[in-house]
Amino acid sequence: MATAERTQEEETFSLAVQGMTCAACVWRIEEAVTGVPGVHEAAVNLATERAQVTYDPAQATPAAVTQAVTNAGYTPVVNKRTLRVHGMQDASAVSRVEAALRAVPGVLRADINLATEQVSIAYLPDVTDVAALNEVVAATGYTLEAEAEAEPEIDQAAQAQAADHAAQRALQVRLGISLVLSILVLFGSMGGQFLPFVRGSILENDYLLWALTTPVQFWAGWHFYRGAWATLRHLTFDMNALIAIGTSAAYFYSVAAVLAPGFFASQAVNGEVPVYFDTAAVIITLILLGRYLEARAKRRTAAAIHALMDWQPQTARVLRDGILQDVPLTKVVVDDVIQVRPGERVPVDGVVLDGQSAVDESMLTGESMPVEKGPGAEVVGGALNTTGAFTFRATRVGKDTALAHIVRLIEEAQGSKAPLQRLTDRIAAYFVPGVIAVALLTFVVWLLVGPEPVFTRALLAFVAVLIISCPCALGLATPTAIMVAMGASAARGVLVRDAEALERLRSVTTVVFDKTGTLTQGTPEVTNVLARRISESELIQLAAAAEQSSEHPLSQAVVRAAQARRLAIPPAEDFIAAPGRGVRAEVAGKLVRVGNHAYMAESGVDPQALAALEAQVQAFNAVGKTVLLVALDGAVVGTIAVADTLKPSATPLVPALRARGLAIVMLTGDAVRTAHAIAAQLGIDHVLAEVMPGQKAAVIQQRQEAGEVVAMVGDGVNDAPALARADVGIALGAGADVALEAADITLMGDDLSGLDTAFTLSRATHRTIWQNLGWAFGYNVLLIPVAAGVLYPFFGIVLNPMFAAAAMAFSSVSVVMNSLRLRRF
Repeated sequence: MATAERTQEEETFSLAVQGMTCAACVWRIEEAVTGVPGVHEAAVNLATERAQVTYDPAQATPAAVTQAVTNAGYTPVVNKRTLRVHGMQDASAVSRVEAALRAVPGVLRADINLATEQVSIAYLPDVTDVAALNEVVAATGYTLEAEAEAEPEIDQAAQAQAADHAAQRALQVRLGISLVLSILVLFGSMGGQFLPFVRGSILENDYLLWALTTPVQFWAGWHFYRGAWATLRHLTFDMNALIAIGTSAAYFYSVAAVLAPGFFASQAVNGEVPVYFDTAAVIITLILLGRYLEARAKRRTAAAIHALMDWQPQTARVLRDGILQDVPLTKVVVDDVIQVRPGERVPVDGVVLDGQSAVDESMLTGESMPVEKGPGAEVVGGALNTTGAFTFRATRVGKDTALAHIVRLIEEAQGSKAPLQRLTDRIAAYFVPGVIAVALLTFVVWLLVGPEPVFTRALLAFVAVLIISCPCALGLATPTAIMVAMGASAARGVLVRDAEALERLRSVTTVVFDKTGTLTQGTPEVTNVLARRISESELIQLAAAAEQSSEHPLSQAVVRAAQARRLAIPPAEDFIAAPGRGVRAEVAGKLVRVGNHAYMAESGVDPQALAALEAQVQAFNAVGKTVLLVALDGAVVGTIAVADTLKPSATPLVPALRARGLAIVMLTGDAVRTAHAIAAQLGIDHVLAEVMPGQKAAVIQQRQEAGEVVAMVGDGVNDAPALARADVGIALGAGADVALEAADITLMGDDLSGLDTAFTLSRATHRTIWQNLGWAFGYNVLLIPVAAGVLYPFFGIVLNPMFAAAAMAFSSVSVVMNSLRLRRF
């Protein structure tokens, strides 16, 4: 990742780039983009073929960045549309609309034809879209609409997928034809030694071999020449240059040998001047095969994104003018009323108006059990409706939905760089020129000291060195692992903001947990009911009747307990609350009091009865529970213990983290007794209680200064500063938005088991990256000398360039396949 001087005002956009083949391309694009004045940072990812650019909008524009990428010899992906503009009458209107469109960030070109009332526009799909352009034109007083008005704008992700499939089909065609031709050339060149039916046939004719090789060299291999030219005219080199130079050397030497065999008489073997058309053709075919297999494997690394996009339906059943109509998803707007039937997916985010159902939200939370939804409940786009039908009001549509937000987060995370990748990109920038230097040196050494036929041996060694080197594997080693890891974590309900956070998580030594809402449910619940002289159900029923008019959390816990037991809550009269102590009310003509010991004592409740319950009250308090005493007509009839209960996923998590060698700390603003009671249930030894919200970040800082690498796990607004301060901030998806913004990792929903998943993923990803880099570096370090001929003086072994091409193709594919193992981590 390349960086430049930064200011506080900055924006970020993503740019798809075509034409990258190796890590050297990554480095070259980053250098070109950061050379644009006002660009602060550029991170280019070879696996996703995208660049994340951070810039100062006062100094730089996406158009300037796009031009820099083009000037570097690569192709930015640009959408080109022809749209109709209604209402323009004269040239001044044309100027006004053109100026408005050209001012939109991401618009590269906007040209209007007044006669046809059409605008030809080129724009970056990741920066703007037709809806945004329509708003801009509407502000000038005109109307913009697509030429094919009945069709919604093609989804950008679907568009990219279609382009990817088209490129894959084109590669298949080139590979298929070059494979057939190369087999014929190989038979003609070598078949006479092994295949009797070829010996003496027309296949051995050098002119026929020349004719068969030419389309492979210049049609199937045209991509390599185009890529090489794009970089060579900027005095740089990449993998395309190595392939083009190597195969061209073999091809043009063979052409010269066919046309002027006398000139190469000294290179003759058994009276014939050898030609190497088979070398050129087979190398290109094998590299195309490697690219094809690599592209298929890379498509699987993006499976998580494709799966998420498949969850969103293309239409919604919307109530308009009193009639239910199927409407394209792009036409759904906020406040539309939408119906969802059993088995259908929710199209956008919203709030249920009518109906009951169980909705599967596993794509967001990783929770496999469907969640019950009724009036007032929130639903998210992409969730699967399993049983009943319901209608809901749309609250977020398009790019604002939770699903769209998750897709953006995953794409950004997959496009981010691990710290190690920056080093490999820098190495790769010098790798290709170094390989060319080694190849030239190899050629010269063979010419000087090699055996006869010296020129052809030198040529083959030169070609082998060029072809066997593989900066592709270097460039793919880290980003493919990151890409698969981010998708795998998202499928398990863990969203990681960037690769650096995933890398830092591996180094964490201490995990600090907020208590309320993180380790506990965050809302008090009734845990124990002890009744005297009446049944437990009657006790809960009377207490709930008295508490139902109170908004205190403890009161609401009692009401929820009655509702959970399906008890009818009778009405209450003459309700009076004593803040912080208790309540009283008349229920069915009887006086009911609910409150603490002090409230009961001052209300004249039998002191002996209170004293008899004191031991039980103290026992509950000792484990962090709050005790409510219930009195009926002045006599104590029972106690109700209320506590903020532990989340089910918290209990197994703590020993799992401790087994990893991590120190566990609980941080809370609660009283010391309550905090230690909760910590004891979880087996947490380090407890910091009565910590004010503003002090949480300071606690994190103190531990960092003591040499600890700290992860903070929280969910509330008051946790945001601590999450931002920690080496790794981890927020719960059900928490406050400000906490989610401050976090590096988000656990979707309320399940803490995702934290253990994140640690497992971090270590697995780090291990995979090192395996990939070890293979990529080891492959080049070992095989380039072999290709140069270091084994020839000792064992008489030289590496045929065709085998070099096969090894090079395999190296890239093996790196991608190794990364794909992370899908099963």
